[in-house]
Amino acid sequence: MAVANKNQYWNSRLTGENPASPTSTNENDAWSGSGGSASNGAWVTTNSTYAIGTATDSSMVTMFSFNTAPDNGAVLMKLDNGTKKVEVKSKGNLTQLDLVGDTTVTISDLDLGMAEANAVPLLLRLTLDASHNAKLYVHEIINDTDGNAAFYSVAAASGGGGTNAFSNTSGSVNWFAVYFSKYGAFNPEELMLSGFAQDTLPRMGLSIVDAIRSCTRPYIKKYVDNSSIVYGYDLSSQMLNRMKTPTIHVVFTRVSAPEFAALGGSKVNQFYDIAIYVTTKGTNYEDSYRTGLNIMGEVFDELYTTTGLNATTDSLESYDMALDSKMDDDETICVHQLNLSYRRRISMIQR
Repeated sequence: MAVANKNQYWNSRLTGENPASPTSTNENDAWSGSGGSASNGAWVTTNSTYAIGTATDSSMVTMFSFNTAPDNGAVLMKLDNGTKKVEVKSKGNLTQLDLVGDTTVTISDLDLGMAEANAVPLLLRLTLDASHNAKLYVHEIINDTDGNAAFYSVAAASGGGGTNAFSNTSGSVNWFAVYFSKYGAFNPEELMLSGFAQDTLPRMGLSIVDAIRSCTRPYIKKYVDNSSIVYGYDLSSQMLNRMKTPTIHVVFTRVSAPEFAALGGSKVNQFYDIAIYVTTKGTNYEDSYRTGLNIMGEVFDELYTTTGLNATTDSLESYDMALDSKMDDDETICVHQLNLSYRRRISMIQR
């Protein structure tokens, strides 16, 4: 998948109310089902199943805790694309869950009963794509501190043809939130829970990464590996040393909306700043300098032609560039920086 566009969103968002008649959100497809009651900001169920139909690619995010654990093997979350299905099941305790497809993966060290004071309910994201690949993310974490994948993956199981659903037929579960999208199997970077967050980091920052990775210009395509074109969450020397040079780091630095573009605040002109760092390394600093400038030039040309000229989506308003220079005899690393300022008109209705 790629970053969700304006027509790909959470088509159902529950925040603790009755799934059959939600009241607190402005965009909801209907869930079918019954049973449960509202308590302390959650919809509490002991024997209920709520379904929302099938989708080729889909994502479901739930925030929940157990008052009492459902029986071992009880289904809590299910995604079904009409051919294959994947399920999250209870293990009958307060510390483990199973991700069940063609194979079963057990996730441990969970706090499903919120035993600790001020504990946060468990946040799970389950995705299923058209190729029948399923992934489960815990607390929206994609990678661990070493950069390794921290999510769980299985191939979906046969027996589809049912519906997407969240449920428990035993125990007592507090459903604090359930978000569902029929528009794609989105990871936490591709479709965030907050509309404001989605309009900033993914659509303004991560989409730039995707655009550069898709570039076919010679320096970017042949000199820079896709794994070295990343969003700059971590610009520490320790992280940079793990990556193969040349590297391109994209950083979203600032967003502002000086005034609303429509009465009532339904639309805003949003201004945002993107910083792009190109790092090259070599024994000859002059060659590193020129190589970095060539890469940076292709980055600018690509973004200018694919994003900056589209006034209905992104308008490139200004830019500036700072070119590095060798200041020490032992210096072999060159870092050039390009700053871009964009303007985008955004609808604020879907919140």
